[in-house]
Amino acid sequence: MPQLPRAVFALNPVHLPELFPPPLMARLRSLVRIDPALVVRDFTDPGAARALAQAEVLITGWGCPPVDADVLAAAPGLRALVHAAGSVRGWVGDVVWERGIAVSSAVDANALPVAEYTLAAVLFAGKDAFGLRERFRTGHTFPAPADYAAVGNLGRRVGIIGASRVGRRVLELLLPFDFTVTLHDPYVEDTEAVALGATPLPLDELLRTSDIVSLHAPDTPETHRMLDRRRLALIPDGGVLINTSRGALVDPGALQDELVSGRISAVLDVTEPEPLPADSPLYTLPNVFLTPHIAGSLGNELARLGRTVVDELTRLSAGSPLAHAVLRGDLVNSA
Repeated sequence: MPQLPRAVFALNPVHLPELFPPPLMARLRSLVRIDPALVVRDFTDPGAARALAQAEVLITGWGCPPVDADVLAAAPGLRALVHAAGSVRGWVGDVVWERGIAVSSAVDANALPVAEYTLAAVLFAGKDAFGLRERFRTGHTFPAPADYAAVGNLGRRVGIIGASRVGRRVLELLLPFDFTVTLHDPYVEDTEAVALGATPLPLDELLRTSDIVSLHAPDTPETHRMLDRRRLALIPDGGVLINTSRGALVDPGALQDELVSGRISAVLDVTEPEPLPADSPLYTLPNVFLTPHIAGSLGNELARLGRTVVDELTRLSAGSPLAHAVLRGDLVNSA
């Protein structure tokens, strides 16, 4: 009977128990030989170097050091890198693909909680739950019926920027509701946008015609500051901006000015910088719902990422194609 391949963890060890709770760890250890007590944070550490020399599989996650040519030179037998988190951009070098190492990521699993957060934000924003909560907290009385005139989710116009994995999940979750959904993504054909349940629009028109705008584009040179002062001004008065993507997609000064003026509202899980300075007005503005980058996998949701890794290793051991393979070209227009 052939021996199981050797594997090594390379991530922040604080995440290991949540990524691989006992039942998942047991499944993992039935597929690979791995020491749960060895979690690499520095590939130059002597213990890590000895493990890398025998490793065939690298199981990575948040806190993994960059995987470059030096790391690969120390791991001559490495044939697969399976990431228990989202994007591998920025820390997996081209040399990994050049050497023919299979790369897989749990980015699809991580997209689900972001999409769920976004759906909740859209529904709450359409009911003006954030604004009415603030008024109720200070006024201690119910609003007058006239104050509800513009409230409700029937026919609410929702604009999605970016048909990324998260963006597509959001579009899927929006389908059962009575929304009018539009999409801007220059890499998506009009017929595909319609199939996803959205009307394709140029960015400026989407901003002008949306009650709620939700950002799901990657941070690339093309998208950096894509919502500048001019474009933020296109969002109708009373509109809501949701950002669960990256703070760099929005001009922070222009966004702050719009929010301080009270013209629009925002649900922000990401900002630039991150976190914001302690004296930022966004912490206390009544029209800003600010969360500390929690939309992605947290707590028990991390086990979904670990399960993706174990499922991928099951396919690998059976000689089947990886379900979540990452190709070098995939990173050009994705996170």
